Amino acid sequence: MLDQIHLLAAVTVLGVLEQAYFFLQVIYARRLFGISPPKTSGPPEFERVFRAQVNSSEYFPIFLALLWQAGLFFHQGLAAALGLLYLYSRYCYFTGYRTSSSERLAPIYFSTGVLWILVAASALGILHSLLSHYMGLNVLQFLTA
Repeated sequence: MLDQIHLLAAVTVLGVLEQAYFFLQVIYARRLFGISPPKTSGPPEFERVFRAQVNSSEYFPIFLALLWQAGLFFHQGLAAALGLLYLYSRYCYFTGYRTSSSERLAPIYFSTGVLWILVAASALGILHSLLSHYMGLNVLQFLTA
């Protein structure tokens, strides 16, 4: 069983480390600009770092759910590769947003596209599993015939 999820687990750990990095960047920005919690406003430079971290953490549960569903029901390797692309695009989003709000746009569009591919892979994998289990239909046989 573990050989069927080790790539997903590795991408999950990388994602958690990325989130920790984003959290640390907010702490650093708070110290740099003298913004004590619970304040969330300040100079635009601080607000961009703060928003980039918050936006990334809001999407993280969605990413994890889709990563694991696509990996378990569709294909672990594809899901892990898409997961790495997503994490890289989120890093680019974070660093771009830190620079200027317009620099976040291309990476956010790319990461959203990756999420939609994970949605499709998850849905196809779950549909195949349901049809196979409850109706005895093997969709893959129909597609290869």
